[in-house]
Amino acid sequence: MAIERVNQVWCSDVTYIPMAKGFLYLVVIMDWVSRTVLAWRLSNTLGADFCVEALEEALARYGRPEIFNTDQGSQFTSDDFTGTLKRHAITISMDGKGRCMDNIFVERLWRSLKYEEVYLNAYASVAAAKAGIGAWLGFYNHERQHQSLGYRTPQQIYQEGLWICGRSALPTGSASPASRASSESREMLAFAHIPTGTTTTKGLDIDDSKNRTVAPASVLTGLGADLKTRGATP
Repeated sequence: MAIERVNQVWCSDVTYIPMAKGFLYLVVIMDWVSRTVLAWRLSNTLGADFCVEALEEALARYGRPEIFNTDQGSQFTSDDFTGTLKRHAITISMDGKGRCMDNIFVERLWRSLKYEEVYLNAYASVAAAKAGIGAWLGFYNHERQHQSLGYRTPQQIYQEGLWICGRSALPTGSASPASRASSESREMLAFAHIPTGTTTTKGLDIDDSKNRTVAPASVLTGLGADLKTRGATP
């Protein structure tokens, strides 16, 4: 099957985020064609809740994809996660056992994030981790040029894909109001999920304010255009 348009396939994965003391866990929802990170969450547990919340945010803001691909982690095979996909009539796709390359774009995102941000900062708190990761993901979406995308940013490719030939790439044929509003304001929502209850780590204070990002660079229009080489990704 050829994957050729935005919102045709989304993918997701979970990774660990080392801190000065302990770990957090990060999930992202990514559009396969444009590599755009549509939503993300941090959690101090590996339950399915924070993955479902990220999925629901992406669906609310960007509509629904035709196919959603993940590995076979317990978060993604849970009834809550698969049930959300089924309610939105999304085809469920899962990698085979040991097939990490099936989700290569998210794996490549983890490498860049960790070597350029996470490993350079020993986060002392969840709030510090959220701020640092949120800033880097904003840079990734709106500023980081990808060689495989013609030295354009993921957000440029995503927005162009939505309106090819004057039509949206969404299955419904038109962009959702949330998607249009988010693209106009250049904002990316970021949350940290800290479950409540007896097992929750005490004393975590998280600022849920939105992380504003820099507007994307203009699309290159010719071979002679000046290219920013900083942060270019294959």
